Amino acid sequence: MEDCAVQLLTKMLEIYSPSRKEETLSLFLAEEMAKMGFKVKRDRVGNVIGETGRGKPVILLCGHMDTVTGHIPVQKRGNTLYGRGAVDAKAPLAAMIVAASALSAEGNSAKIIVAGVVDEEGKSRGIKNLLKEGITADYAIFGEPSGVEKITIGYKGNLRLKITCKTTTGHSAANMLYENAVEKAFEIWKEIQKIHFPSEKLESSFYSLTSTITKIAGGKGNSTIPSSCQITIDMRIPPQLTTLQVLEEVYRRVKQYEMANPKNSVKVHVVDSVEPFEADSNSPLVKALSIAIREVRHKTAVLTRKTGTGDMNIFGRTVKIPVVTYGPGDPTLSHTENECIEIQEFLDGVEVYKKAVTRLITLHGEKCNGN
Repeated sequence: MEDCAVQLLTKMLEIYSPSRKEETLSLFLAEEMAKMGFKVKRDRVGNVIGETGRGKPVILLCGHMDTVTGHIPVQKRGNTLYGRGAVDAKAPLAAMIVAASALSAEGNSAKIIVAGVVDEEGKSRGIKNLLKEGITADYAIFGEPSGVEKITIGYKGNLRLKITCKTTTGHSAANMLYENAVEKAFEIWKEIQKIHFPSEKLESSFYSLTSTITKIAGGKGNSTIPSSCQITIDMRIPPQLTTLQVLEEVYRRVKQYEMANPKNSVKVHVVDSVEPFEADSNSPLVKALSIAIREVRHKTAVLTRKTGTGDMNIFGRTVKIPVVTYGPGDPTLSHTENECIEIQEFLDGVEVYKKAVTRLITLHGEKCNGN
């Protein structure tokens, strides 16, 4: 099984699949999963969905096929495998596929759904379509690099804004007569940076609101004062707030700024938003994974809350079932030019998924029997 698992991951890494270009990988996985005994289908957005078993509980293992852009040559150096997606998140998805296939061969009593979804790095079209088509489960694990000994139970929300500031232009030699749109955009940014709420814990990176400029465009680079500037802002929202609360405060601050600067025009456009989510740390799913990690790695599982955002946010807030994020791989290597995974960690991830599902079946049965 180990050689087959590494071969599957290697082939997945060799198929370049940035967001919106996942079709080749989706077709490959559909074919491979069918060979492994899954009942396979692809939906209208390109998600590949494989099922094994018919019993209870129904367990969803969901990973994403897309990566950020940027080729990394696929190569094995010693016990390390390099390639775009080695961490985020082809290793977790490959581990889920191999684990579910092995459990099926062993005759487990649960129904396992393995979904490879598209566009997680974009606007999450994949998970949104699964929900739209009515996917149901009793438990769900999302495959992202938590580190093989850690379980992610929380993600911050995300609010992405484009703010455009416009002013009257003129010659840069007469800058005292005109407002500079780039400078004014930075003034607006400084106001947005000040936004905080009483419910925040400012000493915590997870339970506080954080904001970053990710892009800025303005001016023509000649002797003309910039008359337009657009800044893209990424706001990460803690679970005690909502995206609407934050957006309303942004609108209020912008309106105040416009009233104080009547010669300037400011427009706010919402690019995307995802609500924050924090899972129940005492769920049977967390317990099953914790036991599995102890059995495989001989260490106590660590529960983590991340400042990023994932598909678990969307699914967890919509489907009220136990859900976590877990997967092999060092999350600090995500989106880097040195993306790689230790092969033993990947294989340990396969074993953790297997043992966690087995334990979860037992815990579910005990719960249903009132024990």
